[in-house]
Amino acid sequence: MDLAGVLFDMDGTLIDSEKMWEMGLRELAANLGGSLSEAARAEMIGTSTAESMRILHDDLGLIGRDVMESGDWLDARVMELFADGLEWRPGARELVTTVRAAGLPTALVTATRRALVDAALLTLGRHNFDVVVCGDEVERAKPDPMPYLLAATALDVDPRACAAIEDSPTGVVSALAAGCKVVAVPHEVPFGDLDGFHVVSSLLDVDVPLLRSLVRDRV
Repeated sequence: MDLAGVLFDMDGTLIDSEKMWEMGLRELAANLGGSLSEAARAEMIGTSTAESMRILHDDLGLIGRDVMESGDWLDARVMELFADGLEWRPGARELVTTVRAAGLPTALVTATRRALVDAALLTLGRHNFDVVVCGDEVERAKPDPMPYLLAATALDVDPRACAAIEDSPTGVVSALAAGCKVVAVPHEVPFGDLDGFHVVSSLLDVDVPLLRSLVRDRV
């Protein structure tokens, strides 16, 4: 089995946006009359907007509050922060460039909603991705395998022949469940007892030969 496609997570993996989500979440918590705990923040990373808002409301002890109203406020605030400029994570731009130069199909697979993804693509480049799967366009978000399965299907490739690039435990679980080989670059949260994937300290340590070897050897 040879490498047939590369599937990229977005926030914290390709772009350094987690600090913007952090700011937005803490402002939202304050507007709701509380303070976001570190444990709740860590649990949110890699999850959909709806799940993040459920975690936030539980953390603040809010009962009966509309989670999507909170989600809409958060997305609007993060959109403002995105407008100030997005930065690539170390090695991310180089990896995307080399993958595309190798002629490999690519997908962006993110739990973020479409409007924010479209804003981020102004930095990432729409031309760099053959397929984009957003968090508000799937029935089941990460950690369910559906986002990665949909991306592989849209690329017309076997997910077992794909390498997924992730930064969060939630995303890693999703990609592994879809059958992908996974390269994890921990950013905001540790991976604990999870295993079955290749860990790097930076995407500067990842290239196409490595991705090919992981898929070919299934190690």
